[in-house]
Amino acid sequence: MSKENIVRATNGWQMLPINLGLLFGGFAATIFTLVLAANTGGAAALLLFLTIPAAIVGFIFTLGHFALQPNQAKLLIMFGEYRGTVRESGFFWANPFLLKMPISLRTRNFETQRLKVNDNRGNPIEIAAVVVWHVSDTAQAAFDVLNYDDYVKIQCETAVRHLANSYAYDYGEEGEITLRSGVDDVSAMLCRELQARLEKAGVVVEEARLTHLAYAPEIAQAMLRRQQAEAVIAARQKIVHGAVSMVQMALEELAAKQVVELDNERKAAMVSNLLVVLCGESEVTPVVNTGTLYT
Repeated sequence: MSKENIVRATNGWQMLPINLGLLFGGFAATIFTLVLAANTGGAAALLLFLTIPAAIVGFIFTLGHFALQPNQAKLLIMFGEYRGTVRESGFFWANPFLLKMPISLRTRNFETQRLKVNDNRGNPIEIAAVVVWHVSDTAQAAFDVLNYDDYVKIQCETAVRHLANSYAYDYGEEGEITLRSGVDDVSAMLCRELQARLEKAGVVVEEARLTHLAYAPEIAQAMLRRQQAEAVIAARQKIVHGAVSMVQMALEELAAKQVVELDNERKAAMVSNLLVVLCGESEVTPVVNTGTLYT
């Protein structure tokens, strides 16, 4: 595994006048030597062996200048050998024969496509996620993987697929984490798995969250009916619980205030009537009994 080596490059503003002086001085000396040789003879032509190389060296040295913006780095490679990474922003100069490979250190977002996978119960679902990441080790990003951008994209999609296969979409057992209910736990799990996968590329995952989660279209209607049925059952349970509490309260109030004494049969009739009134979906039309309960 490669390891980043941070180095400092020479100040470019200090080397600029030297290199420009060598470049333009060499050209000027070459022109002067050519004019002198034309007037005085071939003896002055020998000076061209000094002035022309000086101009060429000045031109080559000017190619060593480079600039770095904030949150940008450049890897210095000398004939296939990694020499170090410059991270400091500014204007610099380095050996012109060094290959200077730029790498951005800025934070990036990557949103996966909507993937169709099966959860751990075999239900087809659609899932997508967004990953926030940045390059931490430039040497690993440049040398340990072929293309770290493509590597991040493929590993993100692989991790999202594995995450979907590890959890149920919804309706888990008591205390079970699901994709829909355990959003924070699922996001933390996704972030940890991505970090383990992308560590070899020198990438740090800052955040990972699901952006889309739904049943696949072919089972969406069936699951919708299931959700509606469960909602109706939950509502019925709450209604019955409230109705029983109100009937109990009515009986206790009647007994405490001694409004009327009811035997078990009258209590049963009263409970039945109150439950019909409280639990019925439509309005109840009362029937007035003008006689007694036993006639």
